[in-house]
Amino acid sequence: MINKAGHKKITFLISNAGTGSNLQAVIDAIEAGKIKAEITAVVSDTKDAYGLVRAKKHHLTTHIYKPEENLQALLQHQYRVDYVALGGWKKIISDDFIDAFPNKILNIHPGLIPDKLDGVVKNPDDTKALWNRGKFTEKAIQNFLDQKATYAGSTVHFLSKEFDFGPVLERCFVKILPQDTVESLYTRLKKGEHQIYIEALKRICN
Repeated sequence: MINKAGHKKITFLISNAGTGSNLQAVIDAIEAGKIKAEITAVVSDTKDAYGLVRAKKHHLTTHIYKPEENLQALLQHQYRVDYVALGGWKKIISDDFIDAFPNKILNIHPGLIPDKLDGVVKNPDDTKALWNRGKFTEKAIQNFLDQKATYAGSTVHFLSKEFDFGPVLERCFVKILPQDTVESLYTRLKKGEHQIYIEALKRICN
């Protein structure tokens, strides 16, 4: 990817927890000129992350993170990032790391994060949206179904020291259908996630 003056530098942190589809959506948006940024590296905590395959197809720098490495120093000094984008990263993000990148770490959560800890997000039909705090992908999607929610949704936010919380950048909502399964619902929700990740990065980079 060609370096362009004035473009923000992003490093993606991934793992084998997902397929790297959010990474792919962002790569495509950058190459289409929608996001004024460059991906300086795709860092994975496992060698078998499919996101690494996606990155190499686009000639992006990849890095396999080792436990003895200092992740903060790696990103600050080697890759000189402006923003860190999480895409299925499984390692614990420390408070010190968050302090080093205040409002610079983007995360996507399969739930509707409120703007305040005691706040409530409303679905398009004015019902209460589910935060799904503490629930990861499949369990979060299952919770939408178990709770008989009318809408599922995801949130792109800046990571904070409060678990599954932080300044909200974008949200998406997907109507839940009577015949939905975890797989069918998440397939549709993923499309919304790709779009809001792009929109969030457009907002902060352009």
